[in-house]
Amino acid sequence: MSDEMYDLAVIGAGPGGYHSAIRAAQFGAKAALIEKENLGGTCLNWGCIPTKALYASSALIQKIREHGEDFGVKCSVELDFAKAVERKNKIVRELVDGIGQLEKGWKNDVFMGHGKIVGGDTNSGFDIEIEGEDNTTIKAKRIIIATGSSPALIPAFNIDHERILTSDDILHPDFKEVPERLLIIGAGVIGCEFGNIFATFGSKVTMLEYLPSPIATEERMVIRELQKKFDELDIELHVSQNVLSVENTGDGVKATTCSADVPRDEVEGAEKNIFEADYCLVSIGRAKESSNLGLEEMGIGTERGAIKVNPDTLETDCKGIYAIGDVTGGVMLAHVASYEGDVAVNNALTSIGGFPTHHETTDYTVVPATIFTSPNIGSVGMRRSDAKDKGIDVAMGRFPFQSLGKAKCMGEEEGFIMILANKDNGEIIGASCIGAEAPELISEIALAMKHGLTIQDVSEVIHSHPTISEMVLEGAEDVFGMAIHRKGRPDLDLHKKLKE
Repeated sequence: MSDEMYDLAVIGAGPGGYHSAIRAAQFGAKAALIEKENLGGTCLNWGCIPTKALYASSALIQKIREHGEDFGVKCSVELDFAKAVERKNKIVRELVDGIGQLEKGWKNDVFMGHGKIVGGDTNSGFDIEIEGEDNTTIKAKRIIIATGSSPALIPAFNIDHERILTSDDILHPDFKEVPERLLIIGAGVIGCEFGNIFATFGSKVTMLEYLPSPIATEERMVIRELQKKFDELDIELHVSQNVLSVENTGDGVKATTCSADVPRDEVEGAEKNIFEADYCLVSIGRAKESSNLGLEEMGIGTERGAIKVNPDTLETDCKGIYAIGDVTGGVMLAHVASYEGDVAVNNALTSIGGFPTHHETTDYTVVPATIFTSPNIGSVGMRRSDAKDKGIDVAMGRFPFQSLGKAKCMGEEEGFIMILANKDNGEIIGASCIGAEAPELISEIALAMKHGLTIQDVSEVIHSHPTISEMVLEGAEDVFGMAIHRKGRPDLDLHKKLKE
């Protein structure tokens, strides 16, 4: 056991964990980072980054196939999937190594192994037992748990990691086969991204979704635009499907479903549907990685595997121990985990004293979300249905990519941006976008919302021409019906009211 007392120990080195350790070091704290598998966690090794690397390959293929000749480029396109996977693996390795170098540069100690809290308190420090490559026990004044989540292994789906796969499996460095037929269970964010990628790579993709719509949390107009693209890619989407079982048939898979409208006690006698493919990707649910952390012994409560935290401070039931990211069961996004890391680090170090930090509380009012299908999707804030439920009188601006000069030059004419504003005061309450660089466009709206800018404020910002960012300007102006490059009916009374 090391005699050194760390100011902060972080268990889990995903986007929330490695970020927290570096942030602590920036404040002058001595930090330890504990990771049982790979620096970067799910996001970097089996999620966000490898998926986007494959998406980049698929997007390039789509671009050449759909617009190559329009651009004066004549060539045939042939996918070398093994090479695409090799590129993906190289990107992951470089970024993982980069995190290691960053931690080293900030003089943080990195321990490889499973971390478990075995005792202690805020006065004497907490003891953390590390089992794995680095077998040892360390002490820390404060702890942040950032152990994340993993694909849920739902029994009915018989996930065998051979034919019936999780997202981890299909992103494994050695998975180098494009399935001729791919069945995807779940048409949420993960399912839609993989469906888009593998349909472009040549798979015949069939998707099964329990809800009556894919990506059901997005605006209806966005969903319709995505479905139009899926039709072009020959993706077969079946909604309102209750998947009863999936089995490995030896040389393929077979899924049995019935209508999601059938009551649970009547499923056995319901009409069944059979779907067959070479492989099945299960993209439903994430399990919180909260086992064997010493939580019960430390009096830390959980609910369905999620660690209970004070929603304002992120402190658990045990004073001095905090939890962030997926393991808390909150907003399960990598960028939210990083944000929560900042809050937890500030609160942990402030409770110790002697650091240039301050007490912070969480604020989830502005959280952008992105989906890397083709076209991209970005959203932030409320949807129209949310505003209606809250009784907010909404003015909506909508501007299509096909009306933007830069988008035409790029051959990116699919999609639109829509911005919602409160008619009473011009407050921007939400925005959705599907099209080229949608996640980047939404970031501008998120910044405006975070700092209380009105729709009028945004419409008065000079945007460089020609750029895709002009979509935000035109969308904001269209709230008043005054987008220059779209014919509308100006609402001069609203324009005057909000300008005053």
